[in-house]
Amino acid sequence: MSKKSAGFLVGAIFGAAAGAAAGLLLAPRPGDETRAMAADAVNDAWDSALDSYERTSRVVSDRIGEVRPVVDQKTDELRAKVDLARERMDQLRESLSDAVTSASEQVQHNAEAVADSVTSYTTPHPSEAEGVTIETVTSEHPDVH
Repeated sequence: MSKKSAGFLVGAIFGAAAGAAAGLLLAPRPGDETRAMAADAVNDAWDSALDSYERTSRVVSDRIGEVRPVVDQKTDELRAKVDLARERMDQLRESLSDAVTSASEQVQHNAEAVADSVTSYTTPHPSEAEGVTIETVTSEHPDVH
């Protein structure tokens, strides 16, 4: 039931009750008869309101019953996607950790190799450097110094 329909129904019930009450109170009848008619009108209005409440409650309950399986299914699908994303993030984290460890080990190995080659290199004694010519290379390009 839409909000407009529910609002109209409630307004119609209260309008009918108000009209019935006004008609009973303004009609020329004896007091006992008027009170009995007013009580009947109030009881009828109460019964009508109770029926409307029960109908609306059934409609809402039915709609909830229709929507709940869809919500449950979508919730389950979303949980599965979140779990899959977490697994992928864990795999990526592990892969990145392995790559960083491997790269770190490679850098360490290369640094040690460079250090070994530098320490094993000795400057030749001038007597061993015969025949070695050192040239100065200059560039014709004005930006290179």
